[in-house]
Amino acid sequence: MATGVPSIGAPRVRQNFVAILVAAIACFLLQAGWYSFFLQPWLDGIGRTREWMLGTGISPALQYGTALLSAAVIAMTISCVTQLTGPQTALRGIRVGALMWAGLVVTTWGTEYIFEARPVSLFAINAGFWLLGLVVMGAIVGGWKKKQA
Repeated sequence: MATGVPSIGAPRVRQNFVAILVAAIACFLLQAGWYSFFLQPWLDGIGRTREWMLGTGISPALQYGTALLSAAVIAMTISCVTQLTGPQTALRGIRVGALMWAGLVVTTWGTEYIFEARPVSLFAINAGFWLLGLVVMGAIVGGWKKKQA
């Protein structure tokens, strides 16, 4: 952009990092509950056992840290898109989360799962969680506004 040229009506994104952190934690806890509930069907879908899962040698701290950090990045993205598309509301955040799910998660995973010949039940477990997770994070970051100073 040229120096001295004002930007007309350019939206300004202001991240609420408390809301993003709360949304990430909510998604993380929801994910823990979801995959605890669907643990056996999920393991069956990936062709693994509980014994395998416990014996991978991967640090649980790394796994949980990655999940939490990823959720925070997703929440931040939902927050940006919510603000750039109109007034910041919980309903707009929910819509953005659902749209991101339909346009990004279902399409990429659908393609991957069909070429990898993975079971539809595994797709339903994984994609179902992310629909719920994105909608919950959207509601939180969309509906949580900073108090004006």
